[in-house]
Amino acid sequence: MSLQMVTVGHNIALIQPGFSLMNFDGQVFFFGQKGWPKRSCPTGVFHFDIKQNHLKLKPAIFSKDSCYLPPLRYPATCSYKGSIDSDKHQYIIHGGKTPNNELSDKIYIMSVACKNNKKVTFRCTEKDLVGDVPEPRYGHSIDVVYSRGKSMGVLFGGRSYMPSTQRTTEKWNSVADCLPHVFLIDFEFGCATSYILPELQDGLSFHVSIARNDTVYILGGHSLASNIRPANLYRIRVDLPLGTPAVNCTVLPGGISVSSAILTQTNNDEFVIVGGYQLENQKRMVCSLVSLGDNTIEISEMETPDWTSDIKHSKIWFGSNMGNGTIFLGIPGDNKQAMSEAFYFYTLRCSEEDLSEDQKIVSNSQTSTEDPGDSTPFEDSEEFCFSAEATSFDGDDEFDTYNEDDEDDESVTGYWITCCPTCDVDINTWVPFYSTELNKPAMIYCSHGDGHWVHAQSMDLEERTLIHLSEGSNKYYCNEHVQIARALQTPKRNPPLQKPPMKSLHKKGSGKVLTPAKKSFLRRLFD
Repeated sequence: MSLQMVTVGHNIALIQPGFSLMNFDGQVFFFGQKGWPKRSCPTGVFHFDIKQNHLKLKPAIFSKDSCYLPPLRYPATCSYKGSIDSDKHQYIIHGGKTPNNELSDKIYIMSVACKNNKKVTFRCTEKDLVGDVPEPRYGHSIDVVYSRGKSMGVLFGGRSYMPSTQRTTEKWNSVADCLPHVFLIDFEFGCATSYILPELQDGLSFHVSIARNDTVYILGGHSLASNIRPANLYRIRVDLPLGTPAVNCTVLPGGISVSSAILTQTNNDEFVIVGGYQLENQKRMVCSLVSLGDNTIEISEMETPDWTSDIKHSKIWFGSNMGNGTIFLGIPGDNKQAMSEAFYFYTLRCSEEDLSEDQKIVSNSQTSTEDPGDSTPFEDSEEFCFSAEATSFDGDDEFDTYNEDDEDDESVTGYWITCCPTCDVDINTWVPFYSTELNKPAMIYCSHGDGHWVHAQSMDLEERTLIHLSEGSNKYYCNEHVQIARALQTPKRNPPLQKPPMKSLHKKGSGKVLTPAKKSFLRRLFD
């Protein structure tokens, strides 16, 4: 094993726990950025280019007929071929968290639309499911099994928000283990079927899954209900005859206690498990070698990498499988230093031999790390665009036009900020107040200075006032800045005072002056 530190360009802030990596024909692509995509990369998918231990994220291109693929953290991903002998390589993406902390229940299929001069144009399609549709979730796994010339997706585990009937004010956004059901998904027709297997009693998330032919192995995982990481090892076998599929589960000995581990394939039937946690605050520093046979699985410890002191002493770590026996790892930076990076990154090469393409796409695992906390939501981005052509980014320089300064500041645009000194909106205790709210508080933009967002409820706005402001184009000032705004307003211009005209006719004895015309009139009057 060889461990190398990797430097990252200006877009390092996009790489956060929960991202995914996808390997298309040896090219690695990054998915699941922090925040909503911006104009500099509206797709939110990047070419993950590492050369001489330096990482560059280059915006990827999607075809015009692609659907929108939101950035999803902690989704379930796997490679997919229509049949085990097919050459067409696709990726399945299910579930995950959006930057607004919403959970997805959609299935997306990513494939290569065209490839020109090593520049890949992707096509993304959304697959509608019918039948027993899995609820929105994250931290689960999805794999593809092949039996009797047919293929089927196997989805298991994960976490989801508690049902609305069980939510309380104190734990409105709390999550719970999904029921331990196994879902078979037909990607061709979009049919989903749920199976209840007696061997699976507890819900699991952030486990490792390995698929081989008609079998999926489930290792480890974390149960929220009991807050343990049992040494589980399950074998789920799927038979796909002409009629109804047959699904059975077997509990096997020799499991390991681990969650959030990363799996990479090093040989036809050999895999390496790296990282993860064996206790809530204790990383699993050892690595395991998994060897598969026709009907057997063997797990053994292997040589431990020469971890750096930073890795040994970090509280958390995260990463994903790059394919070809290589893993990308990240740890938090040293916050004690003023110029410290947010994260430090490494590549761990577990195999000295390159794998063939057929070897690289046999297995998949739920490789995200355990969620260290809910992400701060973002406002929707200004626009989403999929009209870029394959020639729109000719030249490497144009590929590197992404600038992290285009991203919104999470502390400014998040829904769960402290918007004012009296703000009491908390992600764990918040409940909808306005009829327009669903799973995030209503916010309104204050136009003072550079502008900032405030919670409508903290401003004591009535619902009709909030709706009126949202429909109009008038500027709004929060309670803290409304007096300042009024003081800075230009005073209204008052019309000049109308002075009465001076009378030029004066009576005798009053000091008033008579005009010649009046004198002539009085002379004729008295003569």
